[in-house]
Amino acid sequence: METAVRIVVTGWNGGGHHSSGAGYGVRMSKKYRDGLVRREWVQVAVDLPDGTVAHANVDGKAFWRNCPELRSKDIGRWMLANGLAPWLKGEPPKFELTVVASARFSLTLLK
Repeated sequence: METAVRIVVTGWNGGGHHSSGAGYGVRMSKKYRDGLVRREWVQVAVDLPDGTVAHANVDGKAFWRNCPELRSKDIGRWMLANGLAPWLKGEPPKFELTVVASARFSLTLLK
């Protein structure tokens, strides 16, 4: 039986607090991006603990250059609703991102 691939990711914010949830997501290392995300994918789904399915675009040049974030207002709304955002500078929350299926992940808070 295969073990699920699980990685640690951190909260990401584009530089400001957005009550709509926009401008938030999770950041993975380029190493994990290259190993877990395929260039032919346009979007990935992220299952959040509250049952919401967030969608993040992964087809942009920025994602494949220097910005390996899964950005989604739904991720941001979930962070805000659970007191995980905004955070103190340099202290983003940490999460576990688990591969569920092709182009699908689940996100859980690390304690």
